[in-house]
Amino acid sequence: MQRYAIPHNTRFSPTPLMVGIALLWPMGFAMAQTTAPSEGTAQAGTLPAVTVTAERRAENVKDVPSSISTITGEKFDVINTGGMDIRMLSGRVPSLNIESSFGRAFPRFYIRGYGNTDFRSNASQPVSLIYDDIVQENPILKGFPVFDVDHIEVLAGPQGTLFGRNTPAGVVKIDSVKPSKATDGYFNASYGTYGTTALEGAFNLPLSGEWNARISAQVQHRDNWVTNTKGPTKDLEGYDDRAVRLQAGYDAGGMFSALFNVHGRDLTGSARLFRANIIKKGTNELVDGFDPATLQTDGINKQTLSNTGVTAKLKWSLPDLNIYSITGYETVSAYSRGDIDGGYGAAFLPSGGGPGFIPFPSESAAGIRDHKQVTQEVRVESKAKGPLTWQGGVYLFQESLGFDSYTYNTLGNNVQSGATLRSDQTNDTYAVFGGLTYAMNPDLKVRGGIRYTQDKKTLATQPLPAGDPNPTNAANGLGSSSDNNQVNWDLGATYKLDASSNLFARVATGFRGASIQPAGPFGPLNQANPETTTSYEFGIKSDLFDKRARSSISVFHYDVKDLQLTAVGGSSNAVRLLNAKNAMGEGIEFNFDAYLTPNLLVTLGGSYNSTAIQEPGLAVATCGGCTVLNAKNAAGQALIDGNPLPNAPKWIANVTARYGIPAANGGEYFIYTDWAYRSETNFFLYRSAEFTGPALLEGGLRVGYIWGNGKYEAALFGRNITNQVRVTGGIDFNNLTGFINDPRTYGVQFKMSL
Repeated sequence: MQRYAIPHNTRFSPTPLMVGIALLWPMGFAMAQTTAPSEGTAQAGTLPAVTVTAERRAENVKDVPSSISTITGEKFDVINTGGMDIRMLSGRVPSLNIESSFGRAFPRFYIRGYGNTDFRSNASQPVSLIYDDIVQENPILKGFPVFDVDHIEVLAGPQGTLFGRNTPAGVVKIDSVKPSKATDGYFNASYGTYGTTALEGAFNLPLSGEWNARISAQVQHRDNWVTNTKGPTKDLEGYDDRAVRLQAGYDAGGMFSALFNVHGRDLTGSARLFRANIIKKGTNELVDGFDPATLQTDGINKQTLSNTGVTAKLKWSLPDLNIYSITGYETVSAYSRGDIDGGYGAAFLPSGGGPGFIPFPSESAAGIRDHKQVTQEVRVESKAKGPLTWQGGVYLFQESLGFDSYTYNTLGNNVQSGATLRSDQTNDTYAVFGGLTYAMNPDLKVRGGIRYTQDKKTLATQPLPAGDPNPTNAANGLGSSSDNNQVNWDLGATYKLDASSNLFARVATGFRGASIQPAGPFGPLNQANPETTTSYEFGIKSDLFDKRARSSISVFHYDVKDLQLTAVGGSSNAVRLLNAKNAMGEGIEFNFDAYLTPNLLVTLGGSYNSTAIQEPGLAVATCGGCTVLNAKNAAGQALIDGNPLPNAPKWIANVTARYGIPAANGGEYFIYTDWAYRSETNFFLYRSAEFTGPALLEGGLRVGYIWGNGKYEAALFGRNITNQVRVTGGIDFNNLTGFINDPRTYGVQFKMSL
């Protein structure tokens, strides 16, 4: 349950800290270049070039005029150890935060502090997830497991030209390993705390001279490790998460090639565990004696999810052009049920409730009963060798979504109370886009793009029968529609300072279509207008010390107009959409990778994000049991002008270090450690002492041995090795209900390359 924020004007007003660091950084690069090791010094390992497809073409990351962070290779393997889900990426690159109030389903992404806290089944997000060139629009789709990955790119800032609407904050782009003619693959197995078992493998199947196939699969399991001493669901927090991907590629070496992808996921386990009164009054600390392994709730907890998708990517290579057709189909069904009040009983009962104050029982579920998403893109790109290159195309998106909500009588044997509230939404979008790149001279390239988007939504809710104990609030009707269009553009430039360093600058706009939320028992149908974003950034990317080190830094500022927010009122349990007139964000990001010695590789990343809602007089309801830090209006609502955006930590930092010790017969002993930090975050639109998430630092450690010329690897691992337990989200009721991060785990792992 969370909210959003908005911009003020489009004037770039960087802080002195931002300007100072930005001016000093290039000087640091220059000094680094002049202090390279002298001749005769032992030659360290070199970093391979990073190739990205942020501009829909394969390019060196240094040549792209925007902020891009990547995760690949061993770094990905390490953070994915021990049954992790996509939230593992949070904090692993600058400015990226991921959280969820649904557990392993429904992740919510934030880039540069800009995201969406809406928890309903038809929520839209300003960060788009692109998996194998297909947008995963519904938030349930965004949780598809990440395995057998070639690379992950995080594209910060608006991506509204080449990737379309609902990308004003950025894109997380995941690309799987593709089939090849080699007969190879891998098998990876681990076992650890709480019976956490992870099996992953992939195998290439050359079928003939023209066809190749690759099958990839992942199975994850965890035993229940939380005991519920009160309710019907006694054992919690376990899961079984299975996913498979089958790809077939055709390439006869001629004009035509194709890649087909069929994938699926099946998840069963626990929904998010809400825990009543776990926050110490007046602070954001856990109450004394808090035990993560025990719970006291009287509701039923369960979660199921099934997802299937098909992709066809076709390419025609003509003498002067490449033509691409990318077709995608996705469908998902899901059901998640939990005890939202986080406890048992209720204050109005003679026996009361617990643990602590439980104002009223709340047990509910959300489900997706019917979903279909179809996407089609046709794109043409030039193959010219001259200074001008271009690309353009058309894009179609169609989604139909049937989603339901359920309420239960916790005090009456957990039976469903009243009828199912059924809603249906359709979303139809089409776009036309194009882009140009022109080399003004050997050192300066400029790029520009433009996209026209038409976005339509229609939502309708079925009326509940007369006399239903949970009547729908039909004050605003039971249906609505929206029809928005927008022209987005971007302009960027890259200037080569020398053979090792490039300066870049970019101005870009973004767009998110209107959102509609259905009427329900606790509030009427409501709608938020579309939001638009303008962003500015500049920076420098460099290879250092004969490519033994690599660095990038960028400074940015963005303004959002009519930012869509989700406000949750504790006393009424109402959820509503609203727009803030303006919001802004600005900050700085950096990445640095280096071989400090031939055997020691270190990576550093970090970001500072300052965000603010900017609308005097904008006010929202607050919880009744927390310490509100905002001033209030005459109606007792909190004034939120100047508040940071929700789930927008000011500071994010990450570091990894790998040290290898060569052994006999080509083997290697290694130790690898990784750490991710985020500063405190504000959970809701208003500020309160209790619902300010404390700073979180999670570390991992992996010690192992590689032999057989890299074919075999055995390791011991630990995740969250310091066992930090923190509140990572809250429920805006009249008590201090929250949920926590995953516990410490450790185990053993074996990996074999085929």
